[in-house]
Amino acid sequence: MTQLTRKEMLDFLEGRNDSELFAHAAAVKNQVFGQDVFIRAVTEFSNYCNKRCQYCGLRAPNREIDRYRMPRETILDAVEAAANNNVGTIVLQSGDDFHYTTEFIGEIIQTIRSRHDIAITLSVGDRKISEYAYWRECGADRCLVKLETTDPELYARYRIGEQFSDRLERVDALREQGYEVGSGVIIGLPGMTVETTLNDIVYLSDLDLDMIAAGPFIPHPQTPLADASIGSIPLSHRVTALLRILNPGVNIPSTSALSALNPESQGQALLRGCNVLMPSLTPEEHRSKYTIYPGKNENHATATASLAAAKDMIRSLGLTPSSSKGFSKRNQV
Repeated sequence: MTQLTRKEMLDFLEGRNDSELFAHAAAVKNQVFGQDVFIRAVTEFSNYCNKRCQYCGLRAPNREIDRYRMPRETILDAVEAAANNNVGTIVLQSGDDFHYTTEFIGEIIQTIRSRHDIAITLSVGDRKISEYAYWRECGADRCLVKLETTDPELYARYRIGEQFSDRLERVDALREQGYEVGSGVIIGLPGMTVETTLNDIVYLSDLDLDMIAAGPFIPHPQTPLADASIGSIPLSHRVTALLRILNPGVNIPSTSALSALNPESQGQALLRGCNVLMPSLTPEEHRSKYTIYPGKNENHATATASLAAAKDMIRSLGLTPSSSKGFSKRNQV
């Protein structure tokens, strides 16, 4: 891990030398990944969730959301669309929805594996470790387990009824099972400071993750944080730039939250150290219902348009949309 002093990182986070920070992050990214940008096509197959997270529009107490669950063939059709468009990774994402059995998800993974040469990422929440072990045997490659904050007090405040230590144990267990593991934080949750943000950066960098995500907080009107302030785009860019410098071979997405606030800021992040885009390929009738935060999936009417726009943006920046599976290079640099 590249060494920076705490004082240097605080100065960067406070915006004292953005040009130096972003140039450094871009140089590191280019050295490791070149001009390639990996595309992860996300299929959001259910917006049911049993959690009560204070910041998320999918939270169980939200009675205003239009809930949906996608059947087997609809999920597989979305994956087919991704594969036919030369996408190297599919992300199967949902809220914590136990309607889907271990065997159902396992069969989906096995079917994808039999039909397509494509990496499979799971983002399905706090299922049992034994379930994840089974899905790994079925052919899943990666797991996303977001922390949202590494401050145990803030974690307990915003993830009601949960303990930070339990989440960390899950990250460790998944790594031991052979998954590439991704995690990340939300920038600008109420109560966060520059100091806690720096602590997040250092903590995430010490976890030996394969993917690290950091995007700005966007308050959802149907949550307890409806009146909170929006997270800072410049601060989000500084966080991902520092993460790139500290973790040269890790995959770092330019998050959809950036696009929801300002589409240009998502492209900027790709020029400041990020190397992944995660467009939604959820079918049109469901896309706008996956409302983790306002503005998600609303920039394009269809899944095909979403993917085309992602590739067009990458090319407009002088970068290359890669069809690679895009595995982590954290052990190669």
